Amino acid sequence: MRVHFIAIGGSIMHNLAIALAKKGYIVSGSDDHIYEPSRTNLVRENLLPAPGWDPERITADIDAVVLGMHAKADNPELVKAQELGLRICSYPEFIYEQTKEKTRVVIGGSHGKTTITSMVMHVLRSIGRDFDYLVGAKLDEFDHMVKLTKDAPLMIIEGDEYLASPIDQRPKFHLYKPHIALISGIAWDHVNVFPTFENYVNQFRLFIKTIEPKGTLVYNKEDQTLRELVLEDRSKINKHGYRTPEYTINKGITYMHTHGGDVPLQVFGRHNLSNIAAAFTVCEWLGVERDAFYAAIKQFKGASRRLEYVASNNDSVVYQDFAHTPAKLKASIHALKEQFPDKALVAIVELHTYSSLNEAYLKEYRDTMHDAEYPAVFINQEALKQRNAESISEDMLKHTFNQPNLVYFSNVESMKQYLLAMNPTGRNLLLMSSGNYGGINLVNFADKFLYK
Repeated sequence: MRVHFIAIGGSIMHNLAIALAKKGYIVSGSDDHIYEPSRTNLVRENLLPAPGWDPERITADIDAVVLGMHAKADNPELVKAQELGLRICSYPEFIYEQTKEKTRVVIGGSHGKTTITSMVMHVLRSIGRDFDYLVGAKLDEFDHMVKLTKDAPLMIIEGDEYLASPIDQRPKFHLYKPHIALISGIAWDHVNVFPTFENYVNQFRLFIKTIEPKGTLVYNKEDQTLRELVLEDRSKINKHGYRTPEYTINKGITYMHTHGGDVPLQVFGRHNLSNIAAAFTVCEWLGVERDAFYAAIKQFKGASRRLEYVASNNDSVVYQDFAHTPAKLKASIHALKEQFPDKALVAIVELHTYSSLNEAYLKEYRDTMHDAEYPAVFINQEALKQRNAESISEDMLKHTFNQPNLVYFSNVESMKQYLLAMNPTGRNLLLMSSGNYGGINLVNFADKFLYK
C-alpha cells in the first residue's frame, strides 16, 4: 500500500509515517517547513522529503493521502489529489481504518490526556500486554509517539478535540469510535474553533455518542459539567465514574491511599492523583489486576513536559509544565505549592495560542495564579504580530488575572533579567507553556535562576 503525507512534519503525522514504513508500507510526504525533532526522526528513517509542495508527487498509484492540519485547503498537492479522485483522509480517520479489528481505547478531555494515556501505556507495558498506541508526547519508555502493527489486539489513543484537517472540520476524537472512552474533564479551550463554552461542551456530548454499542465510558465524577453530560446521555453503554483518591505527602513523597495500603508515587499534585484514578479505571476495564496496576504506577515518572523536573540546587527546584489553559495553570501552581508548602513560588506562564490571546477567553484566567507569590506572564511580541492581535498592557493583565503584583514580560531578555536579579533561596520556579518561550534552552535558563 502506498501512502502520501501532506504536511508530514507534524508531531503525530511524521510518527504515523514512520510507523507505516515499519509496517511495510511505501511512504512519501511533503511539507514547507520541517522542524526538530521531526526532521531528525524522518532523516533516520530515510523519509525526509525535499522542502515545499510539488503536485508532481501526487500520482494515480497512491492508495491514500493523509492530510495534516498544517496544510491549507488550497494546497497544490491536495488539489491534485482531489482532481485525481484519490482517497484523502485525516490521520484520525486513517487510524480508525487501520484499527477496525482492534479494541480501541480513546483518552479524551480538556486536560490530563497525555498523562493518562502514558500511565495506561506504562502499566500495560509493565505487565507484558501487546498494544499499539498514539500519544501526544515523546515518552521515555517508547521509541515513537505512534505504534501501528498488524497483530496487536489493542490500540491506546490520546483523543484530541481539535479539528481533524483543513477539509474535515470534525474534532479528531469523533473519528476513532472507541470501545472504551475516557473523559478527564471539560474546561473551555480552542476558542478559535469553538467560540462558546456550550459549543465546546457539545463536542464531548457528540464524542460520547461515538462510543461503540455496549462500549464503556469512564468519566471524572468530580467535574460537574461532565457529570451532567453523562446523566443526560441515553446511549446503550456502560458508564463508570471515578474520583481523586485520598493521599498524603510525607517528606516530599506523595502516598496514595488504597485498600491494600499506601502506594508511594514519583509524581505529585491532586491533578496527577486524579489522572491515576482515571488510568486505574481504564486498566480495570482492560482486565489489569489491582496489585499489578499499583506495582507499575509506583514506577511511573510522568510524561515529558507534564510537571517535569528541570533542575535544582540545595534549596530550590525548577519545573516545567505543558500548561496554558486556565484549568491547567491553576492545577499546576496548586500542585507545586502543596508539594513544597514552605517555598515561595515564582510562576511564569507563556500565553501564545489563539485561545490564550483572545480577549473574551482571557477572562477565564481570573484568580488562576492566586497561589503563586511571584506571578508573571510572558507574551512574545512576535506572536502578537503574527496574529495581528492588539498589544496587551501589564495593567490589563493584572486586572485580567486579578493579581496586582503580576509582572509582564514582552521579550525573553526582560524575563531573564528578572530571574537573574532574584535570590532563589526559599523560592521555586515553575515555567508553564504549550510553546517554548521563544526557543530558549530551559536547562540553561533554570541555571541562571538557581546559580548566580
